[in-house]
Amino acid sequence: MDVRHYSINLAVDIDQKSISGFTVIDFILSKQAPVLLFDLMNDMKVEKIWVNGKEAPFTHSNALITITPAVPVAAGKASVKVTYAGKPHVATRPPWEDGFTWTKDTLGHPWVAITAEAAGGQIFFPCKNHPSDEPNEGADMNITVPKGLVVAAPGLLQKVTHQKSTDTYFWKTNYTINNYSLVFNIGDYAVVTKMYTTVNGNKVPMQFYVLKADETKAAHQLEILERIAKVREKYFGEYPWVKEKIGIAETPHLGMEHQTMNAYGNKFRYDTIGGVDNDWLMNHEFGHEWFGNKVTVKDWADYWIQEGICSYGDALYTREMGGEQAYINRFKQSSFGIANQKPVVQGKDIDEATAYIGDIYSKGAFFMHTLRYIIGDDIFFPTLKQLSTNTQYTYDNLVTTDDVEQLFSKASGTNLKPLFDLYMRTTQKLEVHIVAQRQNKYKISIDNIDIPLPMDIVTEKGVQKITLSKKPIVITSDMMPQVDPDMYYLKKIILE
Repeated sequence: MDVRHYSINLAVDIDQKSISGFTVIDFILSKQAPVLLFDLMNDMKVEKIWVNGKEAPFTHSNALITITPAVPVAAGKASVKVTYAGKPHVATRPPWEDGFTWTKDTLGHPWVAITAEAAGGQIFFPCKNHPSDEPNEGADMNITVPKGLVVAAPGLLQKVTHQKSTDTYFWKTNYTINNYSLVFNIGDYAVVTKMYTTVNGNKVPMQFYVLKADETKAAHQLEILERIAKVREKYFGEYPWVKEKIGIAETPHLGMEHQTMNAYGNKFRYDTIGGVDNDWLMNHEFGHEWFGNKVTVKDWADYWIQEGICSYGDALYTREMGGEQAYINRFKQSSFGIANQKPVVQGKDIDEATAYIGDIYSKGAFFMHTLRYIIGDDIFFPTLKQLSTNTQYTYDNLVTTDDVEQLFSKASGTNLKPLFDLYMRTTQKLEVHIVAQRQNKYKISIDNIDIPLPMDIVTEKGVQKITLSKKPIVITSDMMPQVDPDMYYLKKIILE
């Protein structure tokens, strides 16, 4: 089954904390199917299902809809419509624990948010809940809310229709989109807009769906976002969704990457880099427009590509605004936060909860820092941009760790698989072995990886960049050599 499009049509009853309506799933079958399966959490009660316009029997248990049409569904295009209603799962600790958040803003207006990265769209609409299959032709979201409230969602707002006591917001995206980005927020929003010109000269509206109580803060937030966008474009190419918008929506939870409508709940708390305001939360979540939304993994096992490379982009923003030393210092500090208790890539075909460990951020980013040092800027930065711009790795074409390794190996002319295996698939650190000998001589080698690696070594003569391998080299120094002082590697020093 290849999902092509979702159409989600729901009415939201804020007083009852419930939803009702229907979802249409358009898909292509590669062969005849006697049974169709979709994911939907048991909080929702399924009422009826139609397959290609004909009502079909079904069961719904263990968060799985099993449809058994009277006649097997032929290969080719097909469509399923599901009507349902219920009280969706409530988030206990958003965004880390998924579900709906039903709350009120400081002025007492209803405020509703959805987070779904771990659980996926199955929280409130029937879907194929796996990262390997995104709707290639996009999605529609038609959401009806009490009159006066505003719905913020992915894509472009097509229209708003007004009923006696409700308003319906019609949102549409034509881009491929992961199903955890197919969420909406409801609030007493004002829409503050600023036009952005991309690195390729395209005009894209920047829209902040900000609570009216915070409207005066929106202009400065968009100024910061514009600066972030320019840096991200420098390293990763043009903003990926130029036909739609750059969007953020104020939320009661901290934040989450939602394609063209990132959730923002950092309460306008800024740090400074290079003497100007920065919002670390918005910076990171917006970076997922490239890594997470445009470059997407097909298996949760490779989650680090989305979180680690996005986090590396945060460091590149530090480099751009604060300079090279600020970038180096950032990684020196972040190395202490790497737990190294489980491999970053724990195998294949694992679920999000298993894959989601802190090291996919910190160690994933640090690995990119290491890779940059090993292959050099002239190769690293163009290859990183190729990963985020080449259609082989973007939009409809999902990626794995092997894809990333092969791309960088080919670009550098070096087999980097042993390096990827060491750092991504084990908890080992690089073992640098130093043996002191007579006459101020030191033998230095690498014990646990069989590829030559450059290494900064400090002696009384200064810093030398020396290639180390399993075969020891001998250096003469009046002082104990200091290896890798700027911490480009996660390493263990063995002294004899």
